[in-house]
Formats: sequence, C-alpha cells, structure tokens
Amino acid sequence: AKKMLNKTLVTKQTGPKGQRVNLLYVTEAVTGIKRELYLALLLDRKTASPMFIGSAEGGMGIEELAQKCPEKIKRMRINVQEGISHDNCVAFAKELGFSGRASENAAEQVKALYNVGKSKDCTQVEINPLVELENGDVMCIDAKLSFDDNAEFRQKDIFSLADDTQIDPKEVLAKKYDLNYIALDGNVGCLVNGAGLAMATMDLISMNGGRPANFLDVGGSATREQIVAAFQIITGDEKVKGILVNIFGGIMRCDIIAEGIVAASRELKDRNIPVVVRLSGSKEEEGKRILQESGLPLHPARNFEEAAKLACKLAAESA
Repeated sequence: AKKMLNKTLVTKQTGPKGQRVNLLYVTEAVTGIKRELYLALLLDRKTASPMFIGSAEGGMGIEELAQKCPEKIKRMRINVQEGISHDNCVAFAKELGFSGRASENAAEQVKALYNVGKSKDCTQVEINPLVELENGDVMCIDAKLSFDDNAEFRQKDIFSLADDTQIDPKEVLAKKYDLNYIALDGNVGCLVNGAGLAMATMDLISMNGGRPANFLDVGGSATREQIVAAFQIITGDEKVKGILVNIFGGIMRCDIIAEGIVAASRELKDRNIPVVVRLSGSKEEEGKRILQESGLPLHPARNFEEAAKLACKLAAESA
C-alpha cells in the first residue's frame, strides 16, 4: 500500500501520463477460492435494455476471450418493465457453470447487482472476478461501477465522491459551465452548437486532412461567459493549432456567439491560434458585424465546407 499511495499509476485507462493514486481501498483477503468468473451488467445498444454478460473463464483477458471464443460469453437480456426473477438468475448461474448451493448463491448475487445498477443509475457494473469458494459461497471480489452523468441530480451521494484530480481539468471547467466537452487528440479545436452539427464538423475536419481536437457543444442557449469558457477550454490544449467556430443560429443567436468570441480572443491573446468563424442563421448579420468591427485577426468563412478547409489549412501552417 505504501508503494502505491501518492504514486503515479499508468494503465491503458489512464494513458501514458498516468494518474496519481490518492486513495486506496483495502479489503480482507479471500481464501479457499475454487474458480474465478467474469460478470457484468451493462446496457445493450441493440435492444436498448440492460444485459448481463458473464463467462466461466474470468480473470484478466475477458476482451481477448470475447474475440477469440465468443461462444464462451453468456448473455441474459432484461426487460426493464418486467425486471428479473429468481428463476432467471438461477438459469443464468447454471449457464456459467454453477451447481447445487453455489447456483442459488450466484443467483442472489446476480439479482443484487441488478438492483444496485437500477437503483444507482449505473451504465455499467463490472465484477472481475466473481469467485466461487470451496464451501459453495459466491463473492464479488473486485467491482467497477460507472454512473450516468445525467442522473447526478438523483445520485448526489455518489457524485459527491468524485475526485476532480482524477479528471482532465478542461472537463472539470466544462462541467462548471454546463458545456458538453470531450477531449480528443487532434489539432483543430471545435466550438459548435448542437451535437449533430458538432459530429458533422468533426467529420468534415477529418475529410479535409485535419484531426478534431475535441467535441464541444455549447448548446442552444449559451451565454457570453460560456463562450469565453469554451475558448479557455480549447486553448488550454497545447495540441490545438487552429480553432473552428461553426454556428447555425436557431435558438442560439449568432450575435451572442460573436460577443463571446471577441471577449475570449482579447482575454486569450497570449496563444496566437488562428480562429475560423462560420455564422449562419439567427442574428447572422449582427454577429458578422461584431466580428468585423472588433479589429481582431479572425477568419470568416461563407459556408461550412469553406470553414473546415480553412481551419485545417491554418492549423497545419501553424504547427
């Protein structure tokens, strides 16, 4: 424990920089293990419903096992209206190789995990390993739970445990200003309104030889302060060599976006990053006039395609 605490842990999940270990969870050692299994409750995209997956060959290489021997992965899909019965759980336990007393104990664990996942708004409950003991007991030895961010208002006790030091500072700032932000590894920063347009913007950047540095949706009612915060987030990424602002004004007014762009550009003038702006829709002319009268070296674009091409070109030139 002393060797791990306050050290940097590097795994596939943390990336090459790793993350500092601030807390350790110490539990009682378990002896008399007969076998190890894998069990997870997750959301099945095909059926839009919860699903248990499990394998009698648990342990470390579950992803590799799923690719090489998919028949060894067992599934139990759940109707959210009906839930799961004890008989369903026993049948699934037997598919995983449990028998006798152990099958009943395993069924109880499955039902309990489903109840946890449902009551706590989990997007995933992963148990690796689930173990069968020599005496027939079944125990969850290690657990990983993921929670639906949209359920924070309902799960305040869970989300209060979050450690912001384990989260990208840019994502912490985005959450503070209610911005939908996901960091990527490209060179062109994106500021867009609407998730669909944001995805299309990322696609067009890729088609023109650039690489999107982020997904950032400011939504339909962003304020000047949110736009400034969005620029702070984007320019906080050292990999960003150009920024594309792509706004279709419906509910979101182009003049509000323009005011935010001007304010952000003046506050963040230390980083000389070219900014391409495409405004279309509500208050478009007012927005363009604000940008023009600002005297800032912004790059206006007439349409979506022109904006993407120019942003990729300028980002490549400033690399």
